[in-house]
Amino acid sequence: MLRRRLFGRPRTAVACAALLLAMTAHVARAGIFDDDEARRKIESTDARVTQVQRDLDARLSVIEQQLKSQGLLDLFNQVEQLKADIARLRGQVEVLTNDIDQQQKRQKDLYVDLDTRLRKIESMPAAPAADVAPPAVPAANAAPGPGEQKAYDAALDQFKRADYTGAIGSFGAFVKTYPQSPLAASAQYWVGNAQFARRDFRAAIAAQRTLIQQYPDSPKVPDAMLNVASAQSELGDNASARKTLEDLIARYPSSEATTKAKQRLAIR
Repeated sequence: MLRRRLFGRPRTAVACAALLLAMTAHVARAGIFDDDEARRKIESTDARVTQVQRDLDARLSVIEQQLKSQGLLDLFNQVEQLKADIARLRGQVEVLTNDIDQQQKRQKDLYVDLDTRLRKIESMPAAPAADVAPPAVPAANAAPGPGEQKAYDAALDQFKRADYTGAIGSFGAFVKTYPQSPLAASAQYWVGNAQFARRDFRAAIAAQRTLIQQYPDSPKVPDAMLNVASAQSELGDNASARKTLEDLIARYPSSEATTKAKQRLAIR
């Protein structure tokens, strides 16, 4: 009995200790298992991140190689060259447009100056030149009336403003209304010039030939013939233009238009 008491408690203690040790070992194994699982997940995530980074680096490398390839560089250089060519051509177009505007202005100024000088000649009772027939306009009608002058000046203003269609109508109406006016030949002359300015070269030729036929004694006939030759040249009819210039030189050798005709023939 005493022996059972002496040895009973140690056995119980030993059993308790063994049980505690077993539990501790189980907890330790569970803790070690959890740490291993977490570590494996971390390593797996790191591996995925590393692979994604590698994929991105590879794709960027391919893009860089494509951008640096000779074909794309050539295409880029060609595009830049085309841009430069377009800019240069635009500049040339602007320069040419300005030159055309200036030439048209000088042409209109020349027409106006020529008309002023010829009007003075028409109003002067001067003796006719050897190669020009005397004026057909009666001496009593040597000076235009106020209504004629006003209508003529209004039509000329339209031409100065580059209103060529309006000028054609106004000058045409003037010729019909005042066919015997000393300004009638000039009005018909400006009809042809306005048609030429509109680049209606056939109409310009017809208008100037009307002047030559209806007003053969007008000092404007040589200039009308010169304008006919110009319109023929614009139409590409160089043979007819040459013949017109030769006729002008033969009929009016002393005129200013003949000097220009000779210059043109020398160039051809």
